[in-house]
Amino acid sequence: MPINPNSVGTKSDPLITKWDSIDSMLYSLGVGAGINELQFTTENTLNVSQRVLPTFAAHIGHQCMPLNKIGDFNRAKMLHSEQGVRLYEELPVNGTIESTGTCEAIQDLGILAKVDFRSESIDKTTGRVLFETFTSILCFGEGGWGGTKKEVTKPNLPNRHADHMITYETADNQALLYRLSGDSNPLHSDPTIAIQAGFTRPILHGLCTYGFVGRCLLHTLCKSNPKHFLAMRCRFTKPVYPGDKLVTSIWEKDGEATFQTVNQEDQTVIDRGHFSFSN
Repeated sequence: MPINPNSVGTKSDPLITKWDSIDSMLYSLGVGAGINELQFTTENTLNVSQRVLPTFAAHIGHQCMPLNKIGDFNRAKMLHSEQGVRLYEELPVNGTIESTGTCEAIQDLGILAKVDFRSESIDKTTGRVLFETFTSILCFGEGGWGGTKKEVTKPNLPNRHADHMITYETADNQALLYRLSGDSNPLHSDPTIAIQAGFTRPILHGLCTYGFVGRCLLHTLCKSNPKHFLAMRCRFTKPVYPGDKLVTSIWEKDGEATFQTVNQEDQTVIDRGHFSFSN
């Protein structure tokens, strides 16, 4: 059957995910960390303890979405539209979590449906909730069943110059590197598949872009300390291609920040960005 609007509240089966020091470093390299971020990219640097980029939580936590329980729709017409993460403790370098995903809302947007998921991941060592993730997808061709459309007001950016404007450059092989962390969707590597999907060439994973911007926020507002990184949420508005520049504007106030990211052509690729941090 197509997407089932009555599946709101459906939960996934618990998913056990394990990672180690190598997985943590490979993820960091995949989202652009390098020689100036050795605490995230090496495990044996003198007087440097390895740590984990906070956005790694989005990578390992969103995989438990109960997609197979909300209907038999065309996955090729599914688009990742929003992503968020909230951390309650710093991620360990080696860890095991048990994650459960819940379908929280399904909206009829006419030609498409918007589905919101939340996941909760429990640290198997401590028994405490380690983090939550929030994921929204758009399912093209799955709307029109008569649901009520929720009105969304686009937040205005602060009416002043940004407090910070940071540019990160993605590499031409960025998607090939990021896919080694587990997302081998050929849309991000196979030119033929990308063209069939309507793109000029393979695009960057949305979660890779999310990781780049998360690094920017971590280093700019948290003094590179993952303990100060509390929550990050945003919407993907335009595909990013490997090799693109990502220019992030940040407006901060009292432990909160609004952010927006554009590419080298000044096209918005991430908006509705909200970030929470501690001092």
